[in-house]
Parts: sequence; C-alpha cells; structure tokens
Amino acid sequence: MAIQRMDNVLIVVEDLEAAKAFFAELGMELEGETQVEGPWVGLVVGLDDVRADIAMMRTPDGHGRVELTRFHRPLAVRAESENAPANALGIRRIMFTVEGIDDVVARLRSHGGELLGEIAQYEDKYRLCFMRGPEGIIIGLAEQLS
Repeated sequence: MAIQRMDNVLIVVEDLEAAKAFFAELGMELEGETQVEGPWVGLVVGLDDVRADIAMMRTPDGHGRVELTRFHRPLAVRAESENAPANALGIRRIMFTVEGIDDVVARLRSHGGELLGEIAQYEDKYRLCFMRGPEGIIIGLAEQLS
C-alpha cells in the first residue's frame, strides 16, 4: 500500500482570519499557525521566493485537517471565478459530517456562508447541502439520519 492516510487539504485564501473563523464556527479547532519562507518552501511547492502564513485547522475527532494558507510572496492568483459552479473542474468541495445541519447552516451564515441550493434529503439516510464560504470555498454538510 502506498498511502497510510490523507493528512490535510490545502486551501489558499486572502483573508486568513475570515477563513479561520468560518472553519472554527463549523467546529474545527485551530491546531497551530506558522509562517514559512525560504528556498526549501520553493522546492516543495514549485514557486520562487515564497513567504506564506499557514493555519492548520483540525476536526474534533483529530482525523481530518484543513490547511489554510495566505501567500505574501508570490501573491496568490485566482485561477477561476470565486463563484465557480459545483461542476467546474478541480476540487469543488470538502464534505463534513455534522449533527444538527439546520443549526450549522444558520451559524455559518453568520460568517458569510451561503447555501448553494437547499438542504435536501437522500432517501432515509442523510440530509445534505453545499455551502459557499469565504474566498469561494465550497463545503458539503451531511447529517446522518438515524
């Protein structure tokens, strides 16, 4: 087997504080923050003269992480519209299992979250929705029905 586990998902943002607040409201915990720069960073990410701030957010169970990164050098570039639709190529969303999906949606709305469609029920198994957060980030929420 080549991999042991998925460690984290990277999201490049301009407003690091807004992104941290959004994921904290979702229930993620700030695991740590740092700044990286120097030639070794460039070797890893394939860019020159890198300086970036990183905030690592952890799910409450400790198994999942979202790495939020704000580039100071070189400046971040937008590869697509901030409001790209769910069927645009590339990574479109990160799915989270939640309890009390209606409450989670209401709380995230107070941090700029926007429901993309509506909360829908899949058979008698899940209630699901997609939300757009800061920087155009799309998350999925899934509440398992008992």
